[in-house]
Amino acid sequence: MTRPIVLALVGLFAPAAAALLLAVAPALRRRGTPAAALTILGSVASFGAALLLLADRLHGGPAALATVPWLRSGDSVIAEIGVCADGVSASMLVVVTLVALCVQVFSLGYMHDEQPPSFGRYFTYHALFLFSMNVLVLAPNLLQLFGGWELVGVTSYLLIGFYFRKPSAARAAVKAFWVTKFADMGLLFGLFVLFAATGSFRWDAHLAPAVATAVTLLFFLAVVGKSAQFPLHVWLPDAMEGPTPVSALLHAATMVAAGVFLIVRANPLFEQSETTRNVMLIVGAGTALFAACLALVQSDIKKVLAYSTCSQLGYMVAALGAGSMMGGFFHLTTHAFFKALLFLAAGSAIHAVHSNEIDDMGGLAKRMPWTGAAFVIGALALAGIPGFSGFFSKDLVLEAVEHRLGHVPWIALLGTAFLTAFYMGRVVVVAFFGAPSGEKAAHAHEAGWSMRGPLVVLAALSLLGGAFTAPFARLHGEPYALHLGVGPVLAAALALGGFALAYRVYGADRRAAPAVLEGLSKVARSRAVNRFYEFGFHRVALVVSSGLAWTDRYLVDGLINMIGYETLEGGRRARPLQTGLAPDYVLAVVLGVVGLAAWAVAQ
Repeated sequence: MTRPIVLALVGLFAPAAAALLLAVAPALRRRGTPAAALTILGSVASFGAALLLLADRLHGGPAALATVPWLRSGDSVIAEIGVCADGVSASMLVVVTLVALCVQVFSLGYMHDEQPPSFGRYFTYHALFLFSMNVLVLAPNLLQLFGGWELVGVTSYLLIGFYFRKPSAARAAVKAFWVTKFADMGLLFGLFVLFAATGSFRWDAHLAPAVATAVTLLFFLAVVGKSAQFPLHVWLPDAMEGPTPVSALLHAATMVAAGVFLIVRANPLFEQSETTRNVMLIVGAGTALFAACLALVQSDIKKVLAYSTCSQLGYMVAALGAGSMMGGFFHLTTHAFFKALLFLAAGSAIHAVHSNEIDDMGGLAKRMPWTGAAFVIGALALAGIPGFSGFFSKDLVLEAVEHRLGHVPWIALLGTAFLTAFYMGRVVVVAFFGAPSGEKAAHAHEAGWSMRGPLVVLAALSLLGGAFTAPFARLHGEPYALHLGVGPVLAAALALGGFALAYRVYGADRRAAPAVLEGLSKVARSRAVNRFYEFGFHRVALVVSSGLAWTDRYLVDGLINMIGYETLEGGRRARPLQTGLAPDYVLAVVLGVVGLAAWAVAQ
């Protein structure tokens, strides 16, 4: 067994071992602290193995694949399971394990008030979630990836609904589960079509144009659900009902990034369909702009970041639709760092103020300098300010989409850059530099190093992540050179303008939004998309399902029950013919022979 395979297996099974041990040893889980220690130890081992694997790949080590037969049909193997240790899986594994480890360490301080059994359950879910993501990332084929995809969906349901006794949290978990499960049918049916066409589940299969379009559009439906693209984005803001570290985990590098990772992994299939790529470009750019507009008017700091995640995922999807695997994947990587930083910094503020509302905060930069600095760094990286990691990844995205579909997606993404800076500037000005809004904000103080440490690590990556652009490109065999063309320069200027306007509108304690923002706020509060789904569910789906239920109960079941009843009744009536006497049976046989003879003569 080669070194890359060993490292990949360690990365895969370290969190699995922690989750299994906690599952079979309830005493450890209920004590809380041992569960946290085991989960973090498993994440450390997984992250260390991922780093060594990435180092091997950066130094020219070969990609490695190890599989064993899973599904057989006669002498042929339908599918295999195992690990694939190549550049894509190595880089994604580092991102996933690093963010998960930072979130788990942060959770030690954030969740310390939980009762020990609840604390242990929380970390058990984390271990299982990380294992599920690693199954997806290291999958050698699309069928195993689907298995990890579904495990991620189940464990995210558990994490979002962690406070399951709270009705809103329970509803949010169910909503996230069913919306993503609806979209997951696309991936399942796409696998059916792929296997019917090729007899395999390879992501580099050569397909006929029509088949390629069918398969990739079905896959993209799953991406729209998992990565919260319009119109299946509705579950993501509600998922904020989970603990804030869970939001950081799901929104940064794991669950929502799984959809983008699917496109990256199956890029050879997506390259065979120009139709699908155009659809991706339109949906991605549209989602980026739409979600940014909704983020403008949210008062809950976590929901601002949630809509921001939808918007940035739109950037990634648009880049992949434009054919830039490097742009989409690198923006996934940088976004993982600065979005995790923003969520954890927001969690630190919420932990201090005991409120999610930015209007309940104010002046936090003075009372919580570490948290304030971390949030500002994350906001600048998210907005794509030159020098920060987001600038370099957005540069690649904008360059890829500039000349596609008449510049329309490019213009939408430029507008999104301005809106991103404006809504993040609003949060920074109101929550961190505005006047304290009450006793809670006035008495806020910095948390301990278990919460500050992850902020420092993620802030450094958000600030210096652009230095990894060239090695990242080399790892994936892509050419790279920084092009300061019209797009990146204009986006940076718009971002600076967005911050300046936010300060002008919300600075100096001026919190009254302009009329246009009030209008957007009314649109956001109307929850038009949610209302559309509610109408479809209550007025269409329930009515249709009621009709189908009546048909099933009274027509289908009635027919089957009638046949069964008549069969039993016929048997009861025929029972007297069974006398048990041999002469009666001989007579019946003779009469039968005579009857057959008569029929034969008549013919």
